Amino acid sequence: MQYDILIAGVGGQGVILASRLLGLAAMKAGLHVTTAETIGMSQREGAVVSHIRLGNEISGPLIPKAGADLIIGMEPSEAVRNMPMLKQSGHMVVNTAPVIPASVAIGLSQYDVSEILVFINNTCKNAILVDATKLAKQAGNHKSANVVLLGVAAAADLLPFNISILQQALEEELPKKYLEANKKSFEIGINMLYNMKNKI
Repeated sequence: MQYDILIAGVGGQGVILASRLLGLAAMKAGLHVTTAETIGMSQREGAVVSHIRLGNEISGPLIPKAGADLIIGMEPSEAVRNMPMLKQSGHMVVNTAPVIPASVAIGLSQYDVSEILVFINNTCKNAILVDATKLAKQAGNHKSANVVLLGVAAAADLLPFNISILQQALEEELPKKYLEANKKSFEIGINMLYNMKNKI
C-alpha cells in the first residue's frame, strides 16, 4: 500500500501540526511514514508545504509531480499552486478562507478568491470546499482550521486509517490548553461533511 498526502498553506496555519497528527495516526495504524516540509522565506505567511508518504514502497520523502492522492489546502491560492502535484484521480479538501498577501493589502496585486474557488471546482472533480476558518471560530479558536480540515478528510474516507485513530493522535499531540477547542473543531469538520453527504 502506498498513499501520499500533501498539505499546503502559509506560515501560521498549522501545516506542520496537521502533518504531525497524520503521521502519528498512520504510525498508530501500523503504516510506514515518511514526511518532509518545504517552508517559504518568511515564517509568517510564507508558503509551507508538507509531504506525508505512507507505505513501504516509497523511494524518497518528497511526493513526485502528479503523485499525491490527497491535497489538503489550508489556503485557496496555495491549494491551486500545488495542484500539479495531484493525481488525476486524486482528491482535494480546501479551506475557502483566503490569507490576503501584503502585496494585495497595499494595492500592488489582486486576489479574487471566488475565481480561484471556481478554478478548483472546474479542475478537480473530487474537491471538497469548506470555510474551515469560520467553522474553527465556532469552535472557539480560528487557528484550529487545520483540524477542521482533518475532520472533513477523515469523514470523507480520504485517509487510510479510521477516525478514532486520528482522534487519539490529536489527544496525545496537543497541549491540554488547546485540546478542547481542537477536539470541537475536529468534530465540527466531521459533522459538516456528514451533513453535506446527507444533502446529496
